[in-house]
Amino acid sequence: MTDFKRPRVLIVCSAGGHLTEALLAIKDVEMDFDVATFYLPHLRVPQSAKALHFLIDPHISLWKYAVNALQSLWLMLKIRPHIVLTTGAGIAIACALIGKCFGCKLIFIETAASVSQLSRTGKFLYRYADLFIVQWPGLCQLYSRAVYGGCVL
Repeated sequence: MTDFKRPRVLIVCSAGGHLTEALLAIKDVEMDFDVATFYLPHLRVPQSAKALHFLIDPHISLWKYAVNALQSLWLMLKIRPHIVLTTGAGIAIACALIGKCFGCKLIFIETAASVSQLSRTGKFLYRYADLFIVQWPGLCQLYSRAVYGGCVL
């Protein structure tokens, strides 16, 4: 009998609604996971998370995207996850792409706010995602590799 090793997951997304959706999506799944997001004073992460890491929120600044990319590289080298799971936004792009370069599987869960079209992050990461989950069935008609997963809220 072989021992099953649970995959290590890095959940990386914006704090607030994106993080809430990601945590709701995995609430009944047993896994080892770290969370990476930006700092908010009222941030609450479940105790089951192995660690909480903070990244700079790049928003629309190229300089901040560069800093975020360096932080993401350091984080990926430190954690060595098997899976990167994200609900977006821009804070997750560098971790997702660096993770793919390191052989990680990428799971993208499109936010419930995207009813008729993908978010900017979703449009960008769609081509890299190993599993692309949407919360509205109409998006499956527009994006052939999308999987309808139901609404997590």
